[in-house]
Amino acid sequence: MLLLSTQPVNSSFQPALVMEMAKILMQNYCFPENLVGMQEAIQQALKSGEILQISDKKTLAAVLTAGVQGALNDPRLTVSYEPNFVPLQTQALPSLPVEQLIWLVRNSVKLDILENNVGYLRIDRIIGRETSMKLGSLLRDNIWDRVAETSSLIFDLRYSTAGELSGVPFIISYFSDGEPLIHIDTVYDRPSNTTKELWTKPSKAGKKYGEKKDVIVLTSRRTVGAAEAVAYTLKNLKRAIIVGERTAGGSVKVQKIRIAQSDFYITVPVARSVNPITGKSWEVSGVSPTVSVTAKEAFAKSKSLLAVRRSIPKVVQSISDVMRRWYAFTDRVPVLLQHLQSVDLFSVGSEGDLAVVLNHNLQSVSDDSRLIIKYTPDDVPPEVEDTLEVSSVSDDKELLRELVDATFTVEILPNNTGYLRFDTFVEWSAGAKLEELIAERVWKPLEDTSNLIIDLRNNTGGSSTSLALILSYLQDTSQRHLFFTVYDRFKNTTTEYSTLSQITGPSYGSTRGVYVLTSHYTASVGEEFAYLMQSLHFGTVVGEITSGTLMHSKTFQIEPTDITITVPFINFLDNNGEYWLGGGVVPDAIVLAEEAVEHVYEIAGFHQGLRSLIAQTGEQLEKHYAFHEMAHEASEELLSKWANGLYRSVVDFESLASQLTTDLQETSGDHRLHVFHSDIEPESLHDVPKVPTAEEAGYLIDALFKTEILPGNVGYLRVDMMADIEVVKAAGPQLVKMVWSKIVNTDALILDMRYNTGGYSTAIPYLCTYFFDAKPLRHLYTVFDRTTGNTTVVMSLPKVRGQRYGSAKAIYILTSHMTGSAAEVLIRTMKDLNRATVIGEPTAGGSLSSGTYQIGESVLYASIPNQFVLSAVTERPWNISGVEPNVPTHASAALNVAQRIITARVLKRDRGK
Repeated sequence: MLLLSTQPVNSSFQPALVMEMAKILMQNYCFPENLVGMQEAIQQALKSGEILQISDKKTLAAVLTAGVQGALNDPRLTVSYEPNFVPLQTQALPSLPVEQLIWLVRNSVKLDILENNVGYLRIDRIIGRETSMKLGSLLRDNIWDRVAETSSLIFDLRYSTAGELSGVPFIISYFSDGEPLIHIDTVYDRPSNTTKELWTKPSKAGKKYGEKKDVIVLTSRRTVGAAEAVAYTLKNLKRAIIVGERTAGGSVKVQKIRIAQSDFYITVPVARSVNPITGKSWEVSGVSPTVSVTAKEAFAKSKSLLAVRRSIPKVVQSISDVMRRWYAFTDRVPVLLQHLQSVDLFSVGSEGDLAVVLNHNLQSVSDDSRLIIKYTPDDVPPEVEDTLEVSSVSDDKELLRELVDATFTVEILPNNTGYLRFDTFVEWSAGAKLEELIAERVWKPLEDTSNLIIDLRNNTGGSSTSLALILSYLQDTSQRHLFFTVYDRFKNTTTEYSTLSQITGPSYGSTRGVYVLTSHYTASVGEEFAYLMQSLHFGTVVGEITSGTLMHSKTFQIEPTDITITVPFINFLDNNGEYWLGGGVVPDAIVLAEEAVEHVYEIAGFHQGLRSLIAQTGEQLEKHYAFHEMAHEASEELLSKWANGLYRSVVDFESLASQLTTDLQETSGDHRLHVFHSDIEPESLHDVPKVPTAEEAGYLIDALFKTEILPGNVGYLRVDMMADIEVVKAAGPQLVKMVWSKIVNTDALILDMRYNTGGYSTAIPYLCTYFFDAKPLRHLYTVFDRTTGNTTVVMSLPKVRGQRYGSAKAIYILTSHMTGSAAEVLIRTMKDLNRATVIGEPTAGGSLSSGTYQIGESVLYASIPNQFVLSAVTERPWNISGVEPNVPTHASAALNVAQRIITARVLKRDRGK
């Protein structure tokens, strides 16, 4: 190797060079884990012969550089040919005389105090720990204590191209509060194979800048090394905003190492940094700025950014004042104001950013889409605000008649369908005179129609004072309703709007169909009316989702910024006490606005047969549901809901099936009751199962059963479906041989039913019998079948195929929320008779048996549980809430819990001996 530098390139030189280079990497590269497989890669490269053909040494260096960079994906790794290279001899800073150190610091540090007490600190070299300690009082008195007196700081690292990593903790400590100490970096050095953690320093003499005041760090593409570590750490601690360019992406420590005695050198990063917050580093990739601008523009940008940040407290206070004074949800204000003070505004660099952050936080806490903070620069036109102020109407009768004729359009359409269109809601100041004209010219012509269409497709609002009048006509005059309630924060008043005590014209009543047409133009009070027709169950809304512009809000400018806050000052409560927060009304039938009238005729035709379908559903329930009294109550409740208009939102068979299912389950508390829509007659849910052949039985057993012997001679049997008794009997010999014989002689058994959703109940007595002695026979449960009226007492069987498990050995049954139907009957039986410990989740609460019944001659079908089971112990019906485990736990943990219980019981038994 001593001759490498003098010999010409030959076939033996390149392999030796490559192997020496690899040795250097193995001993010095800071990512040794990435070197796995290097030997194989070298052998492959040498075998290819490409390197052996290169005679020019500089070309060889370039090829080796490309190879090592490609293999390790690290651009810092370079190979160079430098026959005249002379290493630079640099004197360590701490060894310099104090006078030279002072001169160096004065030439690399600049401090200035700008307007508004903004500090400007430029550091071109990060001095290390030893130098900082040597110049401690000088640095403290002339730099850091002066900086501490400023209100905010611009920290300029754009020209920082040198420094020592050991100085980073001192700078970071200055911008923290001292306690607790902060882990800011971890540095791994490969040559020494050591890892060093960098932490902030405890509080010492001298002032700190602390964690509260704004700090902006300026960076450029020249910023490198320790300065990058400072910028990266302050950014990820959320202590500074980085403004400028992405930094150079230097390294903690790089060495240029001679390859043996040749004139080839390899540059290697020998240490690496890992930030404890990100798990990454600023090396190679650099520090990305928070606000990206050119280095030249960074200083001006930072000054404007600080001006924005100085305004933040005032903006937050102004927004708080507006909400405290005007927000309609007065009970929510204290929480919102408290949250506003705690919002993280670290990343805010403009008024637009501030508006976005505050808006997101307030809406997430208030859950009120009407509470809006926006950035509205001068070139954006202001939004039109909601208002309740509507000009009053003259009480002159002739003028009122003209107003009514111009506002309302009344027609009689085919099928004796009334049609009423009005594009605005008139103001009600004229009172009785106006109401008399509306009764005469609107409601009198509609008096004898079969159904009524109210067309709001072009209604953009008006006055809400006339809502109560129109709604009063759409109900029986003998009834009194609270329509809605309005709380006005401006006036601090609460007003209830109810049925008018007397109306002049004929009431349209609540028995006929009323259909409200909407479009995306329908707005303001038009939306309120559509919403109330749904919440009061007075009519069916058909058309498009409304505009969603009704907010009942007012917008305030936050001076002197371009930020506005829109605050809802009115709360609108429906008759159920529910707040309506706007956002548009979703019709019961969503169709194109221009096709709405055509769809009304289809829905009205469907509604004519609606009561009959509901009544027939109740009849099927009373005829087949296992619990007769509950069936009668549910049937009566369905008709009562229809009479009260709760089925006006139903517009087709699909929505009717959904509503019937919801009402039946809500009334009975039985989630097994289900109504569905099917265009073809569904197959029976309980067809007689096919008895398998011997070959089919083998496949069936493999699919449904899994057995295992666990430690401690514990049997494990997983059953994923409850088969019919005829299937079990047919597969009996194989079942005993392939499954039962493997576990019957265990000391305890875990029966895994977590994935068993049910099946047939006929085999349950047969399966349970295996877990009891032959004598005496055990009463397992009693079944009442509503379809036959028969009660069957289910007992264990005197004989079974193969050997019994008996009643002495412990059994543990695992359950999940999926376990259902017949599987639950087996589990509940074993639990009731104290024959098993149930571990896992409450089961689904499925039905032992359900029948499917057609509702009249329609395309609707009802799935109705027609059996219930009585406990052999309590003689009471099992409820429908599922089986509660003896030991509740997540299904995924049930097996481990069972094994721990078995182990604990064995230890207890052994100690007892």
